Amino acid sequence: MTATNPASPQRTETDSNLSLQSELMTLMTSPPPNCSAFPRNGDMLNWDATMLGPEGTPYAGLTLKLRFEFPATYPFVPPEVFFRTPIYHPNVDFKGRICLDILKDKWSAVLNVGTVLISLQSLLDEPNNSSPLNGQAAELWDTDMEEFKRQVLARHRDLVDGEDN
Repeated sequence: MTATNPASPQRTETDSNLSLQSELMTLMTSPPPNCSAFPRNGDMLNWDATMLGPEGTPYAGLTLKLRFEFPATYPFVPPEVFFRTPIYHPNVDFKGRICLDILKDKWSAVLNVGTVLISLQSLLDEPNNSSPLNGQAAELWDTDMEEFKRQVLARHRDLVDGEDN
């Protein structure tokens, strides 16, 4: 018989599903402003999210779609989050990968989908130009906001439901 250590229980997909079901209920009753997120085709480990570009930013009025992929070890390990909508931003590469500390080394099990969405809205308003994934976007943000805005609009396009990037 193998002994188990109750101090470090094994997380299962079922445990993650329970955590995510609780988060989904919270998001449905009190979502972050201008955001929504739901399981993709009923799969609790894969979610689609939508957020409106924050007012007062180059993204104002734009609809941005994201994908959340949760590991079985969630919430102890962060989800992978990608922009599905093409976006021009210093901390997002052209494949939609995001450079955000809370999705990497600053992740904590107390964070959740709602806090990630709020953090992403903040990132759209205040990029971390000291750690860019898109160096050209970081430089334009700092030196030529009008050209940056033109690039945002040139890169953005609305995704049709069911379309994936």
